[in-house]
Amino acid sequence: MLDTRLEEGTEAAPPAPEALLAEQVFLQEVNTHLRRNYLALLLHGVFGMTGFRLLQAPTFLPAYLYMLSGSPVVVGWVLAAQFVGSTFASLPGGNLISHRKKVVPVFMWVGGAMRVMVLGISLSGFFLPEKTALWSIAICLLLFGAFNGMQAVAFQFTVSKLIPGAIRGRLMGLRNFFAGIVAAAVAYMGGGYFIEHHVMGNGYAATFFLAFILTTIGLLGLKQIREPEPPNIRPPAPLLERLKELPRQSRTPGFRRFIAGNTLASLAVAAVPFYVLYAKQQMTLTGFDLGVLTVSFMLIQTVVTPVWGILGDRFGNSWTFAGSTAVWGVSLVLLLFAGNLFWLAVVFGGLGVGIGGLQIAGQNLMLEYGSRDDQPMMIALASMTSSAMFAIGPILAGMMVEATSYTAMFLIAIAVKAAAVWVIMGNVRRRKASAG
Repeated sequence: MLDTRLEEGTEAAPPAPEALLAEQVFLQEVNTHLRRNYLALLLHGVFGMTGFRLLQAPTFLPAYLYMLSGSPVVVGWVLAAQFVGSTFASLPGGNLISHRKKVVPVFMWVGGAMRVMVLGISLSGFFLPEKTALWSIAICLLLFGAFNGMQAVAFQFTVSKLIPGAIRGRLMGLRNFFAGIVAAAVAYMGGGYFIEHHVMGNGYAATFFLAFILTTIGLLGLKQIREPEPPNIRPPAPLLERLKELPRQSRTPGFRRFIAGNTLASLAVAAVPFYVLYAKQQMTLTGFDLGVLTVSFMLIQTVVTPVWGILGDRFGNSWTFAGSTAVWGVSLVLLLFAGNLFWLAVVFGGLGVGIGGLQIAGQNLMLEYGSRDDQPMMIALASMTSSAMFAIGPILAGMMVEATSYTAMFLIAIAVKAAAVWVIMGNVRRRKASAG
């Protein structure tokens, strides 16, 4: 569909007949390959997301980094390295694909580089002394984040090209659903077997090696995609030239409010890695316990995420954003009162519900703004601001824990979540006022 939304203060110019015909040909090709591309993206999600979830779950990596360092501040700094890389790579990633008729080859190359970094994290645990491993993991996370910043833009733009907006929520939900089922089983094996029994001398490293294998299988799914060429693309331009267009693109109605709300929500994510560190202070957690918490996080997220996707398609992604953030906030309050493994599992399940919905809403909200030509850099801008908060947040959270307490840091995170919901729902109020 041609994007007919306008910048404020401009008038519509009717598309030329040639442009309409070219757009119709493009949409016909999209529909021709829709089933194949849908299944390819689903396969990529099942295995790729399973592997990355093992690495990025709010249990295994934070617990491992704390075991190596013994400091929540160090954990925050090392985790922040990933998002420092994403912050600086997002806009170059948008410029990298904005003039290309075929985006999937870039997606494949960058995705392969990400998986090499996962392998590097695993090998660091197997072969390096603890302090050296900590530095090596930080470097691998930095580079992983840089490649992930590029891949996130390429992925979102690929989905916007290949999958009609009316069914994107279902696709994202199904990707999360099937990936969650596999990831939950693998997480139980990682915690209950690999870590509990120190498999291969380092259960954490063995778990991350399994993540590398699964993500590599997922990458092969992209080879099945048939990517149509859009009727028009931007000519190649230096990054600085693209950056000059961002002020105009950011004036798209509602986009700035989305950026602000999404940025606040990303800042609130800073509290997530500290859930398990707080829990370890309250009680002894074995490798089996970490497996249970990870399974709870992934399995409940798996069951609920498709529902978030359907609700987003039906009622709007802003409502999904608000509802999932509310569930996430409630789980954080429950964490402060959880006194045993059962209630901790409930907390991590609520966290999975909230984060699952927020991911679905954020990914789809990002695609509601701008024309297809403008979207690569607009997606990159949203990704960059989120990554910057992901980078700053864990550092601030770790410092706040050492200066005050976990409780104080969690309460601030709840307040930031509430502010994010208020900002995002402002777009809904604005649309209702315009319609009235």
